[in-house]
Amino acid sequence: MNKKYIPAFIASAILFFGSCKKQLEYTPTGVLSSTDLTSPTAVEGLVTAAYAGIGNGDMIGPIYSMWAYGSVRSDDAYKGGGGTADVGEVDALEHYNLVTPSMGIFVPRTWQNLFKSISRANVALRAVNNLDESAFPAKKSRLAELKFLRAHSFFTMKLLYKNIPLFDETATPDDILKVSNDLSWEASWNKIADDFQFAIDNLPETQTQLGRPNKYAAQAYLAKLRLFQAYEQNATHQVININKTRLQEVVALCQSVIASGKYALSADISDNFLPETENGPESIFAIQFTINDGTTAGRLNYEDGLNYPHGAPQYGCCGFHAASQNLVNAYTTNANGLPNFSTFNSSIANLSTTTVDVRLDHTVGIEGHVYKYDNTKLFSSSWVRDPGVYGNFHTMRNQQLATSSSYFKNGPFMGVAKNYDIIRYDEILLIQAEAYIELGQPDKALPLINQIRTRAAASTGKLKKLDGSFASSYNVQPYTAVGWTQDYARKALQWERRLEFATEGQRFFDLVRWGIAAQVLNDYISIEKNRRTFLATAVFTAGRDEYLPIPQSEITFTKGLYKQNPGY
Repeated sequence: MNKKYIPAFIASAILFFGSCKKQLEYTPTGVLSSTDLTSPTAVEGLVTAAYAGIGNGDMIGPIYSMWAYGSVRSDDAYKGGGGTADVGEVDALEHYNLVTPSMGIFVPRTWQNLFKSISRANVALRAVNNLDESAFPAKKSRLAELKFLRAHSFFTMKLLYKNIPLFDETATPDDILKVSNDLSWEASWNKIADDFQFAIDNLPETQTQLGRPNKYAAQAYLAKLRLFQAYEQNATHQVININKTRLQEVVALCQSVIASGKYALSADISDNFLPETENGPESIFAIQFTINDGTTAGRLNYEDGLNYPHGAPQYGCCGFHAASQNLVNAYTTNANGLPNFSTFNSSIANLSTTTVDVRLDHTVGIEGHVYKYDNTKLFSSSWVRDPGVYGNFHTMRNQQLATSSSYFKNGPFMGVAKNYDIIRYDEILLIQAEAYIELGQPDKALPLINQIRTRAAASTGKLKKLDGSFASSYNVQPYTAVGWTQDYARKALQWERRLEFATEGQRFFDLVRWGIAAQVLNDYISIEKNRRTFLATAVFTAGRDEYLPIPQSEITFTKGLYKQNPGY
């Protein structure tokens, strides 16, 4: 798997940039900066370093894998691991009320790692801007790529922290120290959107090198941004309006991506989770990782390195990210092959007697079921690290088999070279469907949602046991036009997003966007705490827990310029 996409040349020379003046503009001794690199070849190296930056998170400061922030903070998964004290900050995130601005690792480290990636983009933008287009014909495209990367990092920050400082490559270190995080809802989203729009206007429709975004990737990402922006929030995070003009923008952008003909659903959903089929027809933009590329350990995704079954002999660590009983129940289906919307969580599902959505077995490790498409090693509850606390399920979408050519074990931790999809075609279909529903056109959403369900129903090829049987009884059917009202369509859309992206870290942010996080998560806790007693003291407080706190260290450094999010 020596994957050559964007030339790496001198990317490793540009390694560290942090937040504010001490981090965003700091150049360590012995490290080259944009002022040292003025030839086109050297500047290309800075661009490559910016690409590397969006994949430079770590296990305790993740910036692309949202397993802790978007999955464990939702009803999809528990922290897992060796009890509640093991990586206790994620336990605090799962309880909501234990999160504080002074947390020492995850919350501030993610902030810093994201700003490092923004700094790399800004350093490269300044260098590219200093070149004449006659000497650097790729100038416009590289500027557009860099603004796309910067917008991606700012978008992620906004989902996590909401109120963030926004600035571009023209800001000096002194300027940055004067930029507050006190922008309005519209102004902050629009500032990020400007970068995506520049990318749309200046990127080609097709890139010759894998890993670089094209025009349609920028349109797809802007559609996602406008969707979040459309659900307008007040200062305490309540959704007070759904902006129909923004939704019309979402529709137009998605239509362009769909009409391009460049993307399609893969025949089997498993293709999204295996290195052999990465960069396939469904992948619109992905962070690229490599192995066997001439370096000692390659360039791997370690952010999911804690999330392998602990007792499985091929792994040995660490048992984090355990699927919740609520999620497993959500995959059950009725006689019509549709979700059990109102009754799904009334009891613990008996998986030997009920029918389920096929996607359950692409998502959750269950006793006696095929784990990660290897039917020679069925999942065993003995692989679960602490079943007394977290139950007997595990997750698998972002894990790889130890026999995979993408897998590398570095000490007790696992890394993989499987690319990390940031936005896929299945999401564009569901973004389009959501916009139609909120615009009062649910009939247009129906065929989009049914495309997703039809593909799910067909995704059984890699789930057979050695004897040719399935561990689950599958029944997934499309919705019909009968009773397809706006309210019913909205419920179906929200359910479909959960099943399609379960444990991929989107669920929490969806709940916040829809304005139902407090209702859904407190209902979840009220039942789940009786199944998993470690949740007994968990509570979600509306107006506070929708977002992480601004790290106290950043507020202190800016002498109070950054304002804390409400409730902290």
